[in-house]
Amino acid sequence: MTRTNHDAAGESGPGIEPDARANAWGAVAAAGLATFCVVTTEMLPVGLLVPIADSLDVSVGLGGLLMFVPGLLAALCAPLVVVGARGIDRRRILCGLLLLLAGANLASALAPGLAWFLAARVLVGVCIGGIWAVAGGLASRLVAPASAGLATAVIFGGVAVASVLGVPLGALIGELAGWRSAFGAMAALSAAVLLWAALTLPPLPVTRSITARELLGQLRNPVLRRGLLVTLFLVAGHFMAYTFVRPLLQAKAGFAQSWIGPLLFAYGVAGIAGNFLAGGAAARRLRPTLLAIVLGLLATLALLPWLGNLRPGAVALLLLWGVSYGGVSVALQTWMMQSARDAVEAATSLFVGVFNLAIALGALAGGASVDRWGLSATLLIAAACMLAPLAAIGGRGVPSRGPAGDTP
Repeated sequence: MTRTNHDAAGESGPGIEPDARANAWGAVAAAGLATFCVVTTEMLPVGLLVPIADSLDVSVGLGGLLMFVPGLLAALCAPLVVVGARGIDRRRILCGLLLLLAGANLASALAPGLAWFLAARVLVGVCIGGIWAVAGGLASRLVAPASAGLATAVIFGGVAVASVLGVPLGALIGELAGWRSAFGAMAALSAAVLLWAALTLPPLPVTRSITARELLGQLRNPVLRRGLLVTLFLVAGHFMAYTFVRPLLQAKAGFAQSWIGPLLFAYGVAGIAGNFLAGGAAARRLRPTLLAIVLGLLATLALLPWLGNLRPGAVALLLLWGVSYGGVSVALQTWMMQSARDAVEAATSLFVGVFNLAIALGALAGGASVDRWGLSATLLIAAACMLAPLAAIGGRGVPSRGPAGDTP
């Protein structure tokens, strides 16, 4: 059975009346582009880590703080924005955060040193948590109930596409015009999306906001808790290694700098394929889909220390890595929606918080491990992180019904 627009809006407010939907899909696209911008901004340092570290005269491991800081702030801000926003119109919040994101990217492009850069990344963290959490709950308020599933896919598609294409895009721009130009380009894109959102998003008032007690009450849901645990270990393990994919390809596989952009773009294309494959499969059979994802990541990270010094092996494993990780966000979001059907916005904010905490912890642990033990040991530690999700998914507690809003 399909949820009504009133039920789907629930915590956030009323949906748009059918006769006011002329710009509905333009608004959905604006929300999707907002998530794309903020997640791409978060990912940019991964593909630019070596030139940034060289330019700012810091170690590659210390450069991992550029991922840790925004991830930690995003983890804190995602639930805080949902609770603290209360009666503020969601359109105003989203536009305000996009303006802040444009400023943070501009500050990053102009950063004279690591301290300035980290301060800009603090602002990025606030934007990540706020934009992702707010945009994630807008689909059912922007389109008719029958189209809410597609609208959700478009909005979260921004996250998925940014997760796999943000790094290669940044690397390509950095290769052509320098790493500062990549952040300058994101400042311009964020400003353009702000203008689009201001023109297409309708007023989005709130009729009932989430309280802190209601938000924390979701943690009593054992299926949701298990999904958050899987998210923590899976994403942390991935970013423990992926934060350093550029030095991995250059130092271990011996690829020249000119190859990094194309290789990461190939990873991104593989990731987009993985996103679409997992998107359809997860709605029907979530457990097998997640098992395939985790096993793909485990195999990639475990084999890279042994095959990563051979260029064909490194390329094959990079593509497997892209396909596997490309399905992570859509599959885990499906878990959240299926396990908390009546509180999707609350569950999404917790998911965003844990997801970004995992990015922060993975980048921090990876930086410490790379500086102390090197890339190969870091890859094996990251592979070990996949064992906890594998055990959790193999056990009971994975949702087995259709996506939020439908029942068999």
